Amino acid sequence: MTGLTDPTAAPEQAIVLFDGVCNLCRASVRFVLARDPRGRFRFASLQSARARALLAPHGLPPEALSSVVLLEGGRAYTRSTALLRIARRLRPPWPLLYAAIVLPRPLRDALYDFVARHRLRWFGRREVCSLPEPAARERFLDAGEWS
Repeated sequence: MTGLTDPTAAPEQAIVLFDGVCNLCRASVRFVLARDPRGRFRFASLQSARARALLAPHGLPPEALSSVVLLEGGRAYTRSTALLRIARRLRPPWPLLYAAIVLPRPLRDALYDFVARHRLRWFGRREVCSLPEPAARERFLDAGEWS
């Protein structure tokens, strides 16, 4: 876990839980990694034991989630709110997207849900989670489950 007992305890740390078999989700993780030079985000796939342990205190069962989850500041954020909160911590110009937080959440989540429903058909899936690139492996909390 890269030296932290609770990766969300430090105010600058946040954890992104993603669908490890979804190609769109995996591409999104690579996108965040490339735009997070300070290493604020850690990652784990929703299919991992680590994700189940992190979600339990928030009452979120991983098998019921088809959403990205952001664990930040002791809270869990899902769907469009998670995406916008992630974007605001990336290098510019991506934080500008956070302005969309003023849109009603049902409207934002409806768009998110539309893409989420079709993501596997549009972008495909892998049968198993693949290992992250060696340079980024330390940022994945569940990398040990893949070895």
